[in-house]
Amino acid sequence: MTRGGQKMRPEEPERRCIATGETQPRAGLIRFVVAPDGSVVPDLLGKLPGRGIWVSADRAALDLAVKKGLFSRGAKRKVTVPDGMADRLEAALADRVVHLISLARKAGDAVAGYEKVKDWLVKGEAQVLIQSSDGSERGKSKLRPPEETGLFVGVLTAQELGLAFGRENVIHGALAAGGLTTRVVEEAAKLEGLRGKDGGKAPRKGTKTR
Repeated sequence: MTRGGQKMRPEEPERRCIATGETQPRAGLIRFVVAPDGSVVPDLLGKLPGRGIWVSADRAALDLAVKKGLFSRGAKRKVTVPDGMADRLEAALADRVVHLISLARKAGDAVAGYEKVKDWLVKGEAQVLIQSSDGSERGKSKLRPPEETGLFVGVLTAQELGLAFGRENVIHGALAAGGLTTRVVEEAAKLEGLRGKDGGKAPRKGTKTR
């Protein structure tokens, strides 16, 4: 997903990952809570009641937490982890990123299509370059992330980006500055952790990494 030296916001709350033991800004972790039935539930919006259990937005960390029973330790009680939770979490994060980009589009802060994206990049209107993970590398190499931010989102497929822009498939997109843009970058970074950098594609040389 995201490449782009994103700066940590001032006084951003930090939390400790139950799998790695590392403390880091909350934006880089996923919050879980225990439902009334004792099952572990991801809280992507950060609004569910209950004591938060935090895991780094990384599939290896999540798999370790499940394998070692660390959710029960974090909850200080016996809990159950639903089968296939990592895959379902990945799907939910993808849906959230698509939804946020769609909201940005409706607000006039996102465009799609090679020519429109190129125009935004040239004029300095683009803060984030978005490209599909399964698009032609030759075609994608013709555009570069904004020099000012270096921000890049490349974890969604062309079909997923199409859903965000109301089309069948989208290869190139861009986001302008705004609150939704910050959220897209953060949520896409989490999705990248579960799905792999750029949906499994190696990052292009010369771009920043998160």
